[in-house]
Amino acid sequence: MGHKVHPYGFRLGVSRTWTAKWYADDKEYTASLKEDIAIRTLIDKRLANASVSGVEIERGINHVTVTIHTAKPGIVIGKGGANVEVLRQQIGALSNRKVKLEIKEIRQPELDAHLVAMNIAGQLSRRIAFKKAMKQAIQRSMKAGAKGVKIAVAGRLGGSEMGRREWDKEGRIPLGTLRADISYGQVHAHTTYGRIGVKVWIYRGDIAQEPIRRPELGAGTPASTGTGV
Repeated sequence: MGHKVHPYGFRLGVSRTWTAKWYADDKEYTASLKEDIAIRTLIDKRLANASVSGVEIERGINHVTVTIHTAKPGIVIGKGGANVEVLRQQIGALSNRKVKLEIKEIRQPELDAHLVAMNIAGQLSRRIAFKKAMKQAIQRSMKAGAKGVKIAVAGRLGGSEMGRREWDKEGRIPLGTLRADISYGQVHAHTTYGRIGVKVWIYRGDIAQEPIRRPELGAGTPASTGTGV
């Protein structure tokens, strides 16, 4: 199997759900989509230093619920909740519905691929050797309990004239297994000699699913003898 399928899109409806939960007709769809993009862009700019991993948007009839997943909830909330209130007002200016803001803490940032990719991208921007950054990130994730980590960087690594792709891996990364809990992150590192792409895959174990129950035989239904040909 090739690596062209996004790990999240491959698992939608099986072990993962959508980051935007709403339905709209053709007339309202475009406006809602633009509003979602504006909200995510605002959060990325406002909370650039708050280790935000993901944003979920859920729409009701007259309200919008925005859930921010972050490893530093104190920065997002601010002193006495001042930052949250300012952010809620700014999001409210983009939407004509009532905005509800929720903050969810990521307790193990070493197991979140997006945060790991952001950390590596930050090190590359500070001109730290890419092999050292990759090795350290893999060791921290494996020590935190990951069952497998793969990191790939591509671009003008080390400032070389020709771009190339390097990767490192430890453990298992079963991308073709639907029940596997794969965390995926892709971040761009902006350096003085160009842009370097960072991709991270973290295998956190299998998601326990309820076993499929077989239909019970009725009282008048004869049971199979089990004698196959």
